Amino acid sequence: MHAPVLVLKDSLKRESGTKVHHANIQASKAVADIIRTTLGPRSMLKMLLDASGGIVVTNDGNAILRELDIAHPAAKSMIELSRTQDEEVGDGTTSVIILAGEMLHVAEAFIEKNYHPTVICRAYNKALEDAIAVLDKIAMVIDPHDRATLLGLVKSCIGTKFTSQFGDLIADLAIDATSTVGVDIGQGLRDVDIKNYIKVEKVPGGQLEDSRVLKGVMFNKDVVAPGKMRRKIVNPRIILLDSPLEYKKGENQTNAELLKEEDWNLLLRMEEEYIEEICMQILKFKPDLVITEKGLSDLACHYLSKHGVTAIRRLRKTDNNRIAKACGAVIVNRPDELQESDVGTGAGLFEVKKIGDEFFAFIVDCEDPKACTVLLRGASKDLLNEVERNLQDAMSVARNIIKNPKLVPGGGATELTVSATLKQKSSSVEGIEKWPYEAAAIAFEAIPRTLAQNCGVNVIRTMTALQGKHANGENAWIGIDGNTGAITDMKEGKIWDAYNVKAQTFKTAIEAACMLLRIDDIVSGIKKKQAPGSGPAKSKIETEADADSEQILPD
Repeated sequence: MHAPVLVLKDSLKRESGTKVHHANIQASKAVADIIRTTLGPRSMLKMLLDASGGIVVTNDGNAILRELDIAHPAAKSMIELSRTQDEEVGDGTTSVIILAGEMLHVAEAFIEKNYHPTVICRAYNKALEDAIAVLDKIAMVIDPHDRATLLGLVKSCIGTKFTSQFGDLIADLAIDATSTVGVDIGQGLRDVDIKNYIKVEKVPGGQLEDSRVLKGVMFNKDVVAPGKMRRKIVNPRIILLDSPLEYKKGENQTNAELLKEEDWNLLLRMEEEYIEEICMQILKFKPDLVITEKGLSDLACHYLSKHGVTAIRRLRKTDNNRIAKACGAVIVNRPDELQESDVGTGAGLFEVKKIGDEFFAFIVDCEDPKACTVLLRGASKDLLNEVERNLQDAMSVARNIIKNPKLVPGGGATELTVSATLKQKSSSVEGIEKWPYEAAAIAFEAIPRTLAQNCGVNVIRTMTALQGKHANGENAWIGIDGNTGAITDMKEGKIWDAYNVKAQTFKTAIEAACMLLRIDDIVSGIKKKQAPGSGPAKSKIETEADADSEQILPD
């Protein structure tokens, strides 16, 4: 006899027991199966139709799952995993979903045998601790200042991406950008703020090979008065403001009653004098370029252009921050508080160029820029968007290595080593937890198995050979070459992964699997839409068979 699934009132629906575990596991496996084919260098691409009707072509796990519209709560939480992974370390978004899906898949057998989910979770957490210990043991410390090693690592990490066909280009751009904006935070550590200080500017046209990292910044603006102001200045003195250079308007409506005509002229003159005074305060410091985030009136424009100063107005706050970091200027709120130290003198060249139909201002050749712009050129918007996604991943990998300069083998070698070690250790685990612990060890093999599947080689033979090589623990660096499917030494093939990425993948996947296993009820408080004119819905009791027939994924 099935345990009944209750529908409490008409809006509170509840499923319970083992059935919920099965539904959650099936939903998670369905999500994992969607992106399973996008793992590795020989992976497939997915074509997505987004909400606005545009098309996205990508094999980035996070980009694919972001576009999915899924109703099942367990599947939704799986999608969150790849987003977390993307924000934390920027790579391994596909691996984390596959691993979490596999962890849940192997747990299904124990749920059927009436194992308590807490027991399974305890075994999984123990397996996670041991897996991280194995990672620490096989990790190799590198010098983050050695460009050749960095290049090899970033290349092997984005070798699975669409842009790997363009060789070293993306890896070079990523390393240049991250090494430019890295700042020392003491104790030999460096921090890289990709989000705020590296801007990726996509300009359609030209060739991908024309892409480059600027020693400075660029933004989509022209000077205020193109005919009167210079568009090219060498070694400019730059002043950055976030106050308006125009007459202040009253906060609320102001009425002034004028009795004499002279008073009107006086009012106008006061406005003009106020603007002139602000401009003179700025011109005292002999700037060549004044940039403000707010408005700039025609009169202010006249005073500035008369003194040979170029002005740019209504710049984005984020762009202004980048310019400040690049040329050493300080953003000033009030012109009367300007000091000589606020003037930026670090830039070598200011120039406005026309690319395609639009004008772009360049502030480049900076002495020690702590912000930069990556200029991407390419044939089409779709190509540029994919290159940008790959570049973001590459920059995240470079940042991870600068922060924590440790490498582990790629190509499934790490997972196989972890799996072999955990299998050996499982014999010393006491009690009922031994079996889930061993199952977790087997689940790690999902990554090399999927790589082998995507290469098109004989999966069973390849996996048996790999397990044999790892069982005696002779070389932890034996894995699959994702291009050919051959079994090779990862050190020789230079197929590496960042330690941070692997550790984060394991932690996220196992913790998420434990969380989903411990869910035994799904209570929904969503009212079902009723047809107009029908009376209130009657409460009813469903059987589990009804609850199970609900769709997990949309067709």
